[in-house]
Amino acid sequence: MRKNTLTYKESGVDINAADKFVKFISNISTRKKGKKKLNNIGGFGSITNIPKNLKNPKIVACTDGIGTKIEIANLLNKFNTIGIDLVAMNVNDLIVQGAKPLFFLDYISINKIDLSKLKSILSGILKGCKISKCNLVGGETAEMPGTYAKNKFDIAGFAVGIVEEKKILNGKKIKKDDLILAVPSSGLHSNGYSLVRKLIYVKKININRNKFLKKQLIKPTKIYVKEVLNLIDNNLLNGCANITGGGIVDNLKRILPNNLYAKINLFKINPLKIFNWLKNHNISDKEMLKTFNCGVGFCLVINPKNLSKVIKFFPKKYKPYVIGKMCVGTKQIKLHGKINWD
Repeated sequence: MRKNTLTYKESGVDINAADKFVKFISNISTRKKGKKKLNNIGGFGSITNIPKNLKNPKIVACTDGIGTKIEIANLLNKFNTIGIDLVAMNVNDLIVQGAKPLFFLDYISINKIDLSKLKSILSGILKGCKISKCNLVGGETAEMPGTYAKNKFDIAGFAVGIVEEKKILNGKKIKKDDLILAVPSSGLHSNGYSLVRKLIYVKKININRNKFLKKQLIKPTKIYVKEVLNLIDNNLLNGCANITGGGIVDNLKRILPNNLYAKINLFKINPLKIFNWLKNHNISDKEMLKTFNCGVGFCLVINPKNLSKVIKFFPKKYKPYVIGKMCVGTKQIKLHGKINWD
């Protein structure tokens, strides 16, 4: 009599499904005209060419995820934009130090492989990489039954960039009287969603029936790579900050030299409608500034004489505007006035 044998598939892991997804990724990631591209998908590691035009190149690396924005994607059953968020949260950090994104990897862990969902996520990742002009060179998809509840998953991204040593943005170029510009965000980006979800739960809001929230909460994070790298190439940028968790104060503080402080006029900030909506649901100004970008997705520090030149590098929707300046004093952020919530 034959004994019953256990299989990996019976435990919840379908290697065949994973192989199909890897094959799908390999096919679409190598569809590129022109330059010869290394086929890294499916191998043990990824190989990337280092640009030859740099005399003293430095590598910059970062990793990030999109937090509980994933749960909004699950509620809306919409997964084709969160891949853009994933790329954005990483490459927007790279450019803060002057680095050009070189390549990107992703990690997806999921209860059970759903090819339709994974392909949708991947389409966003590829779009984000295209906007950033970096290559998706590999990643990992882990089917983990028992670790995640049904239909649940998590994603993480890893980006590597390269910068010429003399062009590294490290705060040394920031001077007294430099202007601080706010570059508008596209919305919440990928921060503060735990508070947003708590509010939705308390207020018993069905976001699938609320057209405004349905659109705003899944809107992908703006990628600032093109504009910022153009500023760096034209020697128009003294410093910059990606405004993520912790808001303007915590993120801008990270780039200040020890002998300067940033004076910010909150009245000049133009909050987007989603932030006005949140503010009107019993969230204090302090909490708004600490948790959200409040409409400021990125900050630039520039010489005042270059203001008109800098503005020209941005499309109309994302034109930067002055919200403050650098002053002599202890490294900190000084806020003046209040945001004009409509």
